[in-house]
Amino acid sequence: QVQLVESGGGLVQPGGSLRLSCVASGSVLGITSMAWYRQAPGKQREFIAGITHSGDADYEDPVKGRFTISRNNAKNTVYLQMNQLKPEDSAVYYCKAKIVDSWSNELRDYWGQGTQVSVSS
Repeated sequence: QVQLVESGGGLVQPGGSLRLSCVASGSVLGITSMAWYRQAPGKQREFIAGITHSGDADYEDPVKGRFTISRNNAKNTVYLQMNQLKPEDSAVYYCKAKIVDSWSNELRDYWGQGTQVSVSS
C-alpha cells in the first residue's frame, strides 16, 4: 500500500509563512509528478502548484510569486513554502502524487489526507 501524509499546517497571521511537507511511503516504486491542491469551505478543490520529477514547476495565478513548490526525490517528499499568506489562502491543503506501486506496477494518483491552513489575525 502507498500512503501520502501531509504536515506543517496551522494558524498563521496575515503576511506570515508556513511550509507544508508531504511524504510518500509504503510500496513506492517511483513517483512522477507531485502537486498541491486546496479546498476552502463551500468551494471545489483547486490545483495550486505542481512539479515534475525533474523539478519543473508551475503555479496557479493566486499563488504565483508567494508560494514555492519543491521536492526531494530521494525522500519521496514534496514541499510547499507559503509566504505572504492571506486570509483567502485558508483551506485544507492536499498533496497528490502519481506513483507506481511496486505490487501492481501501475501508475495511478494518490492523495494525502489534507492539512488545515488558517490565516487570521
